[in-house]
Amino acid sequence: ERAAAQTADPLLAARLDLVRGLAEFGVGKRLPAHRRLVAAADAARREPLLAARILTVAVHTAWYLGADELGEVTDRLASLPLPEDDSLAHTTGYVLDGVHGRFRAELRATVDAARATGVDAGDLVQLCGIGLVVGQDEQVTELAADLVADCRDQGRIGPLPTLLFFRAEAETFLGRPREALVVATEGARIAEDIGQEHWISQLSACLAYLAALGGDEATCRAAADRALAEEFGGADAPGASWAHAALGLLDLGLGRVDSAMSRFESLTEEPSRHMVIGLRSLPDLVEAAVRLADPARAGDALDRLDAWAEDSRQDWVAALAARARALLGPDDRAEEHFLTSLDLGGRPLERARTQLLYGEWLRRNRRKVDARNQLQPAMETFQRLDAAPWAERARVELGALGVGAAARAGSGVLAALTPQELQIVRLAAQGMTNRDIAAQLFLSPRTVGHHLYKAYPKLGVVSRGELAALPLDAD
Repeated sequence: ERAAAQTADPLLAARLDLVRGLAEFGVGKRLPAHRRLVAAADAARREPLLAARILTVAVHTAWYLGADELGEVTDRLASLPLPEDDSLAHTTGYVLDGVHGRFRAELRATVDAARATGVDAGDLVQLCGIGLVVGQDEQVTELAADLVADCRDQGRIGPLPTLLFFRAEAETFLGRPREALVVATEGARIAEDIGQEHWISQLSACLAYLAALGGDEATCRAAADRALAEEFGGADAPGASWAHAALGLLDLGLGRVDSAMSRFESLTEEPSRHMVIGLRSLPDLVEAAVRLADPARAGDALDRLDAWAEDSRQDWVAALAARARALLGPDDRAEEHFLTSLDLGGRPLERARTQLLYGEWLRRNRRKVDARNQLQPAMETFQRLDAAPWAERARVELGALGVGAAARAGSGVLAALTPQELQIVRLAAQGMTNRDIAAQLFLSPRTVGHHLYKAYPKLGVVSRGELAALPLDAD
């Protein structure tokens, strides 16, 4: 504000409004931030590169307001004449393609091209979100991890909640819930520490989703309540879509299908419809509608999945579309579509869910041996991923076939550790000192030592030297 009062330069004023817009967005003032950014971009039109940088940020604010605002911003961005050899031409091109469903570029190639022309690291942050829209989750994980490492090296704490949220989303979708929990827990802690209310809401909702996957109702509801707190906007909070997806997944896993259906239906409306979680929840919507014997309530979910599969050219998306077709199509073709889905592969969790649904279909058709061959590996995958409700459902199905299958607690040496203990133990296993770990994670050395003190007995070790021999890698 002091700087703005001392300049009549419209380009400097636009840069200042970019800073103010980012700050407003961080504390949850989405609409004021969006309006400020759009006005700043208009004021900077005679400098297209600056206008493009501002509008790329405005794409992010528009994402939480609705499809109309998003369309308006991308139209403005597309109209800017950018030099082909500038990094922003690569990054804005990827953003526009992703928003409009034109999946022509790989995230990794876009980032390499942008870096080759001297990109500002801040211009890459939004590519993580668009990469999730496109379905290039592995590449999002890589980019987010690189940018997080850069922020740690430079002591830049501000972008971390944003980047950690993007990475937590990607890890969740890739079927690595333990890794997602570690990342989201750190992101939520930092967001709370520095007052980034937007990301407190988003990361709390992500934690709720991970708790729902594990069937932990108390944790899920507490995290969802935090995401939907009135201080963050209540029903209009940034994390509302993820919170509803989490509560829907919890209900679906625990057999409360009617309640789950209502949650998933809310995600088919704006502003949730075009969001990442709105798209990713379509298979859940289909399953809930079919389990209620009311497939018409799935609406256009199958068409949207088919379009996403065609545009993204990702086999795992095509596998989800094939599974939806098995559930919604004629029963005499269900097996064909289930097999197509399994042949296409897919992420561990979603593949196991397909095996579960296929196994249930086989059991209903009195094909006991075939059903067991699907249900047994599904249950084992669910147990490995600590997806307790789904493991229990597979166990019950196996029991109906006369196959005993004992329930099993969380697997592996990591199950006993909290997310922060695991994060600290991994760094200690690399030979880092408490002071180095503290600097990396923005903690005090004393806090690091406290977590190691609690972790050692859980792991059955007495010193740092023994950590390197333990299986501490991601899921």
